[in-house]
Amino acid sequence: MFDLDTAQAIRTLSIALVPAMLGIILHEVAHGWAAARMGDPTARFMGRLTLNPLPHIDPMGLLVFALTSLSGSFVFGWAKPVPVDPRHFRDPAKGMMLVALAGPLTNFALAVLCGLALLAVLTLLPPNGWAQHSIWLFTVESLQVGIVINLGLGWLNLLPIPPLDGSKVLAYFLPGNLAWRYMQVERYGFIILLVLLFTGLLGQVLFPLVRGSARGLLSLLGLI
Repeated sequence: MFDLDTAQAIRTLSIALVPAMLGIILHEVAHGWAAARMGDPTARFMGRLTLNPLPHIDPMGLLVFALTSLSGSFVFGWAKPVPVDPRHFRDPAKGMMLVALAGPLTNFALAVLCGLALLAVLTLLPPNGWAQHSIWLFTVESLQVGIVINLGLGWLNLLPIPPLDGSKVLAYFLPGNLAWRYMQVERYGFIILLVLLFTGLLGQVLFPLVRGSARGLLSLLGLI
């Protein structure tokens, strides 16, 4: 029989699982779709333009997601990066910048969709008649988490730390030689992110952005 802490941990993970997987997978699909629109068929040929989670799952990224979601700290995880070949783009630097932007913009769009879905649920099934129903509670909490997770993924990936998407956007605006030197930091990017995560510095940067944008979205929808 599960103890209370184990049951709560499983419930927390189950609430976060669907919105997080959607956010992470659609983020990568958006990269591949944007690349395909600009002439690069690599992601399509490798079967990455799909909502099937199996081709996208990175075991380590999934494990980190599970651990951070259960810890109650900032939720962090990743999928396998979608392969992109900039040689297919008319303007490789601009193409990579647009492909990079597609991921975070998709997360922001998903946060808005979660907000609209939450508004619909609370309007059609108001709390005064449904608040005690477990399915209603699960749905509302999942949509709330979906807003936060997708805003978090969007802002996280816009940080200018190679190999995050924000670094490719910034590199586009840097002079060629400086951009090349800047992107060489990518080999240390994962270590930098882990240091920022476990020292709490990542949260100090992201929490205000996520909190402010979440409040702004909920306020715009009339939910607060």
